[in-house]
Amino acid sequence: MNGIESKVAEPQTEELALVEAARSGDVGAFEQLIKRYDRNVFRIAQHITQNREDAEDVVQDAFIKAYRNLAQFQGNSKFYTWLVRIAVNEALMKLRRRKTAKTVSLDEDVTTDEGSMPREVADWSPNPEQLYDQSELGEILQKTIQALPESFRTVFVLRDIEGMSTEETAEMLNLSVPAVKSRLLRARLQLRERLNRYFKKPKRNGAKPQ
Repeated sequence: MNGIESKVAEPQTEELALVEAARSGDVGAFEQLIKRYDRNVFRIAQHITQNREDAEDVVQDAFIKAYRNLAQFQGNSKFYTWLVRIAVNEALMKLRRRKTAKTVSLDEDVTTDEGSMPREVADWSPNPEQLYDQSELGEILQKTIQALPESFRTVFVLRDIEGMSTEETAEMLNLSVPAVKSRLLRARLQLRERLNRYFKKPKRNGAKPQ
């Protein structure tokens, strides 16, 4: 094992040790796992629910459910991947309970011809990752993300905002890799179209578009 592989393996080994300790009843070990991931889980939950209080509930429920079901964690994937999957399910259930209108199910297949559509969307104008880091324009992207269908928004948040791989996202959402790619593509296309419409709005007297 070279130096790089060793550095990558160390956090994973430490994480598994904490999981094993928590399984044995060490609450302190599980609290360390909470401290590692609570902010990330909260951010994901807030993107999905669009509500701070609901996101806080999701985080609490997700960690409680994870603790109660530690025996089911097989260690075949990262603990964080397993945890986020629980949190996403909790967030989607809360969102669907809150909504009265029918929403797009995360398990429904997207009707699309994979062969006729590009696998990646390049040359964003503007680039959403860059926008998200800019306080002045972050709100614009946030509102645009909120307008995405639930299934597209969840995939986009995990892949393009949280930086998960396609395989990790598929595992978290219990989807196939092609389904993740398809939904991500649709999300990116919708975001690009809406953002382009925003930036094409004429400005009057230097005022920002409303």
